[in-house]
Amino acid sequence: MEKNGSNHKLRVCVATCNRADYSKLAPIMFGIKAEPQFFELDVVVLGSHLIDDYGNTYRMIEQDDFDIHTRLHTIVRGEDEAAMVESVGLALVKLPDVLNRLKPDIMIVHGDRFDALALATSAALMNIRILHIEGGEVSGTIDDSIRHAITKLAHYHVCCTRSAEQHLIAMCEDHDRILLAGCPSYDKLLSAKNKDYMSIIRIWLGEDVKPRDYIVALQHPVTTDIKHSIKMFELTLDALISFNKRTLVLFPNVDAGSKEMVRVMRKKGIEHHPNFRAVKHVPFDQFIQLVAHAGCMIGNSSCGVREVGAFGTPVINLGTRQTGRETGENVLHVRDADTQDKILHALQLQFGKQYPCSKIYGDGNAVPRILKFLKSIDLEEPLQKKFCFPPVKDNISQDIDHILETQSALAVDLGGTNLRVAIVSMKGEIVKKYTQLNPKTYEDRLELILKMCVEAASEAVNLNCRILGVGISTGGRVNPREGIVLHSTKLIQEWSCVDLRTPISDALHLPVWVDNDGNCAALAERKFGHGKGVENFVTLITGTGIGGGIIHQHELIHGSSFCAAELGHIVVSLDGPECLCGSQGCIEAYASGIALQREAKKLHDEDLLLVEGMSMKKEEVVSAAHLIQAAKLGNAKADSILRTAGTALGLGVVNILHTMNPSLVILSGILASHYVNAVKDVIQRQALSSAKTVDVVVSNLADPALLGAASLVLDYTTRRTY
Repeated sequence: MEKNGSNHKLRVCVATCNRADYSKLAPIMFGIKAEPQFFELDVVVLGSHLIDDYGNTYRMIEQDDFDIHTRLHTIVRGEDEAAMVESVGLALVKLPDVLNRLKPDIMIVHGDRFDALALATSAALMNIRILHIEGGEVSGTIDDSIRHAITKLAHYHVCCTRSAEQHLIAMCEDHDRILLAGCPSYDKLLSAKNKDYMSIIRIWLGEDVKPRDYIVALQHPVTTDIKHSIKMFELTLDALISFNKRTLVLFPNVDAGSKEMVRVMRKKGIEHHPNFRAVKHVPFDQFIQLVAHAGCMIGNSSCGVREVGAFGTPVINLGTRQTGRETGENVLHVRDADTQDKILHALQLQFGKQYPCSKIYGDGNAVPRILKFLKSIDLEEPLQKKFCFPPVKDNISQDIDHILETQSALAVDLGGTNLRVAIVSMKGEIVKKYTQLNPKTYEDRLELILKMCVEAASEAVNLNCRILGVGISTGGRVNPREGIVLHSTKLIQEWSCVDLRTPISDALHLPVWVDNDGNCAALAERKFGHGKGVENFVTLITGTGIGGGIIHQHELIHGSSFCAAELGHIVVSLDGPECLCGSQGCIEAYASGIALQREAKKLHDEDLLLVEGMSMKKEEVVSAAHLIQAAKLGNAKADSILRTAGTALGLGVVNILHTMNPSLVILSGILASHYVNAVKDVIQRQALSSAKTVDVVVSNLADPALLGAASLVLDYTTRRTY
């Protein structure tokens, strides 16, 4: 033991009240049971676990081979507000005797149910330390008040998200007693999807049902507005009947209003309808498979906005019960509905889609963190809680025992020559970078991307970096909504109509974003560079090709067919040199690295490139760098070519100024410093007077492609309201 004393086993009481909290507590219980040298486990079962109408779910605890020390019948039937209060009172009467007999060192309490409030109240008054799971979260019912009340009673806190951690700190809880671990259920979820699932689907939905062609519905009463929640449930069932897809409907929980909801189900004949399967309980392992392969989940269960995101399954969240919860992009909110039409429309929008996997609520390593946290508890410390009143500590990433986990992104840059992957922190620090030659074929390239990303994700654990997602910067035209490369540049072969999001998301269980390298450079400037805080600016990349990105009113512009900001293909001369795009007179045909290399070769072939002070090896390839060197050493023809290139780039910038009117132009890439003065000169000669005030600067970012790819992840907001 780290602090408990070398011979003392920590006696842990885990109390579970219903099927939902057991799914979160079970992984912790398995972890505790697996380390008998450190822990003694006592299991107390109460609440709806012991009611036949709710599936007698205590049996799944027995099936998991846990010894149940005590069963407490604490539910007063009635399913109304008074019954909930009486149930809390009954639990408070029965629990003291159990806790006196067990004498636990610590009690683990989960969530925000009224049963959990009785557990926390009893333990606190009997001087038993309390570890609260999932504190600090926000939702839309009386559960919020109960959750925060338990937080005030609890001595230690395990939270699932960074926002929840900050809420706990804002509630004056001691930062050193808060562990940001992630949701324990994610430890099982992230390894579940690839298991056999067809037999489970057949058992619960029938032999003829296919994956992605059925719906899972789970809706509970809202105790602060029972009448409205029942009406919403009626509309939901009407919409599901009209939608005409096979649907698994789970009975609601034991809250006030559940009896009326069951009456609605029976009134509409749901239990006998050929398209519906109505069940009281599904074992969690099987429930995971059902939601992972569903065409959609609908209802107001926290499972929909939390766990289901791990699979990218579409979710329709109904009403206010989960208002304030952090959600992935797979969740579509229907806050209110007067008819079934709005719900039916939401079903039509969501059914059958596949979203990126979300890890907002966990990365699959919660239980090891929690066990380490438990081992660190010092039973010699005073039991009395201490509150940390304002000023609140800074927002730092701190877990128990000074384990610092930095929120980070995996950034991928697909260039014409190299393939690079980096771990990038929220502050723009490249923690570690991996570089390989970019393979020539699609299969080899995708295989290498996956291999490098897996290696980086594994190394991130050792570097105490928590990976939030994968951002990919690539040449060509990209559909960022679908994560597909539509058309590639000639520099990257076999790279058109390529779905990057799906295989990488499936392999890493992480959300994936993809965008054009020019757009990524603009995003990098917006988050980390000269563009930070600037409302309207343009970034121009001057490298092998010419590209860029446009930020207008703080947002990146993609265009109707994702072709916006192809700045290298602005035509500045009708009879100019041929461009790789097939046109003539593009900026890229004058000012890109390829164009300069072409002109350098022409001079070299005519023995007009080398001047005094220059030398080239016989096998050395002529490049743009040689042209620049020759111009610096007085080669008039090389200097003329560079001035023409700078003028072409400057004319392109003037066109941009007259079209977008940005306040800032950022030149990025290896040629930027050679062009900046020429661009400024052209602006002063050619631009309208109202546009001449624009600032033109050279980027100070060392790696805009990787930083931009990272910002796709770090800046992404996931909440949507319908």
